[in-house]
This record gives sequence, C-alpha cells and structure tokens, in this order.
Amino acid sequence: MPTVEELYRNYGILADAKETAGQHKDAYQVILDGVKGGAKEKRLAAQFIPKFFKHFPELADSAINAQLDLCEDEDVSIRRQAIKELPQFATGDNLPRVADILTQLLQSDDSAEFNLVNNALLSIFKMDAKGTLGGLFSQILQGEDIVRERAIKFLSTKLKTLPEEVLTKEIEEFILTESKKVLEDVTGEEFVLFMKILSGLKSLQTVSGRQQLVELVAEQADLEQTFNPSDPDCVDRLLQCTRQAVPLFSKNVHSTRFVTYFCEHVLPNLSSLTTPVEGLDIQLEVLKLLAEMSSFCGDMEKLESNLKKLFDKLLEYMPLPPEEAENGENAGSEEPKLQFSYVECLLYSFHQLGRKLPDFLTAKLNTEKVKDFKIRLQYFARGLQVYIRQLRLALQGKTGEALKTEENKIKVVALKITNNINVLIKDLFHIPPSYKSTVTLSWKPVQKSDAGQKRAGEDTASDLPVKKAPAGPKRDARQIYNPPSGKYSSNLGNFSYEQRGGFRGGRGRGWGGRGNRSRGRIY
Repeated sequence: MPTVEELYRNYGILADAKETAGQHKDAYQVILDGVKGGAKEKRLAAQFIPKFFKHFPELADSAINAQLDLCEDEDVSIRRQAIKELPQFATGDNLPRVADILTQLLQSDDSAEFNLVNNALLSIFKMDAKGTLGGLFSQILQGEDIVRERAIKFLSTKLKTLPEEVLTKEIEEFILTESKKVLEDVTGEEFVLFMKILSGLKSLQTVSGRQQLVELVAEQADLEQTFNPSDPDCVDRLLQCTRQAVPLFSKNVHSTRFVTYFCEHVLPNLSSLTTPVEGLDIQLEVLKLLAEMSSFCGDMEKLESNLKKLFDKLLEYMPLPPEEAENGENAGSEEPKLQFSYVECLLYSFHQLGRKLPDFLTAKLNTEKVKDFKIRLQYFARGLQVYIRQLRLALQGKTGEALKTEENKIKVVALKITNNINVLIKDLFHIPPSYKSTVTLSWKPVQKSDAGQKRAGEDTASDLPVKKAPAGPKRDARQIYNPPSGKYSSNLGNFSYEQRGGFRGGRGRGWGGRGNRSRGRIY
C-alpha cells in the first residue's frame, strides 16, 4: 500500500506529464492502490483518482470501482470527498453508470452527504440529461424501496429547476416514456408524485398534453373494471386518481369518461362506500369530485340515463315537508335534516349536466314526479332562507381576526353553500327551468374574473348586512317556520389527504406487492 509521500510523488509525475499523463500507467495504478491505505491516503486518492481519470480509459472500471469503495468508507469525510468528485467520472459511456451509482447513494441518511449526491446528480444532468435520467429510472424500476422513493422525490423536486436548454422536447418525451413504465406498478403516493412530475413538463401543458395525462390517469383508475364500493382500496384508488385528473379538465379537455363512471357506478353505491382514511366523509368527497368535474363534461352517450341517476340521488337529500297535524303542528317527532353540503354538490352537478338536456324536467319526467320535485325544492328553499338569515346575523359586523376563528370559518363556508343552493333552486323554479346562473363551489376560490362583480346570490364575509325578507303573505303565528337542523361540512378547504396503499400491482403496500426485489449494492 502506498504511503502519503508515494501518492504525492506519483501525483507529481502525472501532473508534470500534462497531456502525456496516459503514458505513466504505473503511477496511476499507485494512486488507485491508495484506497487500500489509511484515512490520509484515502482522502488523497479520492481527489487524485478523478483528476487523471480521463487519461486512462483502459483503467476506467478499476478507477470507478476504487472511487466507489471510498464512497462507502466508514469515515464520513472520506465518503463526502469521494461523492463530491464523482461527476468527473461521468464521461461518455460512463455517465449512465455514474448516474446509477449516484441514484443509489441517495439512500444516505447523512444530510451533508445527501446534499452532495443531489448536487452531483444535477451537475451531470447538465452534461447529459438523457444518460442521467437513464440511471435514475433504472433504479426507480429495479432498485431498493428507499432508493426508488428518493429517486422519485428527486425528480419531482429538481426537474422543475432545470433550464429549458436541458429539458428539451426530446428529453421530456423520454421522461414520459419511462414514467409510463413506472406507472404500471406504483403506490398511491408515487402516482401523485409522477403526476406532479409530468404535469410540470412544458410539452404536456398543451391541450393534447393534458389529454395524454387524463388518459394516463384513467388507465391508472382502471375505469373498465367493476366498481367495488365495499373495497376501501378500490374506492381510495378511484378518489386519488380522480383528484389528479380534476385540475387537467377544461373546456377542451373533457371529464366525460370520469363523470359517466361516477354516475353509472359510484352514485348508485354512494351509501355503501368504504374508505381506509379514518374520519373522512367519503360520500361528500365523492360528490365534491363529481361537482368539480361536471363543469367540463362533454357529449355523454347515455346522458338522459345518467341525469336520471343524478336526479334520483338528489331526491334522497331533498326531503318532503313533514305532514302537519290538524292543529297545524308537525305530526312527526322531528324535522328532517337538510344536508346542505351534499345538496350543493348534487344540485350543482345536476344543474351542469341539465344544461345539456334542458327539457329533462319538463319532457322526460311525468307530471307527478315534477310536482313532487317542486314541493321538495320549495320546502328546502324555505329552510334555506331562514338559515341564510341566521348566518348573516351571526356574521354581521365581523371582520379580520374575528372571521378567522374556527366557528366563524365554518359559518362563512356555510353561507357560501346556502347561497349557492339558493341560486340554483331559483333557476330550477323558472318555467321552463333555467340553467343560466353561475356559482363558484363553496370550497373553490372565487375566480379572478368574478372579483369585481358579485353574482346574484353570492355574499362575501365582508358584505353581510341583514337583508329584509321579501314581502309575502302573512301567516298564522303557529305556522312560523322553524329551520330544520342543517348539516354542512366543517372540513374546510380543498380535499387532500395522504395517500395510503399502492396502485395495481402495488409495491407491497395496500393494493398488492411488487414481489421480491434485489438488495445490496448493484453498481
């Protein structure tokens, strides 16, 4: 084993030779042997081996293997030095191998070491993006779980930082091709990360690009399969996939396939849905997704049939008024509960799809059915008006910090929900029913175009005066309407819960296993 002095002497020989260093193979071999020495010799070897690497192509394998030994040394300072120099080995055909090695080194738990690996990967990315991606995807497909996980996270966080001259159209197409291979067998969390990676690619931000992504999600959701509402993983997968698809839909990228699936398979089984996520109102989350998608539904093959399913489900949450006894009091023991959050979603979805078949309520249903629906709407609207007045009173004069308390946040959302329902019910009371009004779903941010113009029926928290109720016929005091106890969601904000379990094929978590995979160093 060479000493420190011998290493310096042979370094001098190679440095003095400059471009003819390749003629001094023995001197380079002495430096390679430095990896077998003590800590000082190893530190020198970690710096000297890469410095003269390019002059000895016939010793490339030996040099890379020597450096790898140093990358796995027990001394953290030696490891860091060796990793820092790895990009110097990324020349020609060696680059994919170096990328593969660096990807495996992402499993390091030492933060400084981990950062060095990240920086090294980014530096070789700029030398040869495709070769680097080849190493990363190789480990994602075949590496250990921890390496796979960190390689995916590296792509999801670092790709967007690379300049356009690195992420060319050809490179983005390569990322899409390789990602499709990975998506054949992913967990829920991995799927979400890959959608983040792919949706960030410039070439996939076009209409045709978003359409490709929707097709990927639909394939992952497996919309051809029989829906099993009692299987939590089946339900969870559908929700996760749909949540990824929703931001991709637009007037040019239609949600028809998903909306059709929800109407035909999910709505009829709404009450049977199960979820692995504790405390989640799974029925409400499904209805919220359907409402968001309904705005971008294109031409539907079985529109009337699916609209009927939606209408029937809406009726379940639109109760008939309780029968009154002879003295004018309610004969029943209690008023039915009005589930405002559910009704907002269902009514909005019905309103959106109803535009495509405007004579549904007048020509497709019998007279008794329409009369029954109008009675339910009227009863709901009466309770709604009382509830809206109560909410406005509760929020009147409250601004700033006062509106940020949990109780008032819920009331503000409740006011949005009830106002939305009010606007939609008014539309359906028109003769013939109208589908012209526009509302922003209560959990969605108000669009910028709406900011300067408040639409009818929509109130903001800062605009909450008590409005006089519209004049109407006076009624006997006994008939003053007491609002039924309404139910609205206190689950504020957008739907987002941590993904649990894997997708088809799975990776041993939730939705099946990927089988046994190799362990240990596979450089």
